[in-house]
Amino acid sequence: MEMKKSEEVLAEVHRNCQLALQSISNILPETEDAELREELMRQHENYERICGRAAILAKDKCVELKNPSPIKKAMMWSSIKMNTMTDNSRAHIAEMMVQGTVMGITALKSTLAEVCGDWADAEIVALAKELLSAEEGFEKKWKTLIA
Repeated sequence: MEMKKSEEVLAEVHRNCQLALQSISNILPETEDAELREELMRQHENYERICGRAAILAKDKCVELKNPSPIKKAMMWSSIKMNTMTDNSRAHIAEMMVQGTVMGITALKSTLAEVCGDWADAEIVALAKELLSAEEGFEKKWKTLIA
């Protein structure tokens, strides 16, 4: 039971990072604002770092991680292109990033709540909490850029 719960947490960390990396990669070409581009790149680096650590943990613990499907990636790409086609303003892009970040925070909190009280792998839970903390910081930053 312990390893199964830990695998679910690790899979959620990986999925969350992969979706965030894909979203940022899709939105960067639509972003003209230099400060926004800088923030997107900074967050991309953070997600890459955490995703890399998740991959190392998965290898160490013999856990297979799955990437989002090509269909999911295509849907995200088209959604971002449609959303920025008519409005690629700072406020609109920041709003889109808040929405995505909140979805990630919600998914992580839900997954962590399921293992609460169980004897989940401490390293995996710590990585999930690190990602959660980073995403909460990203959400605050994006909210300041909406105004």
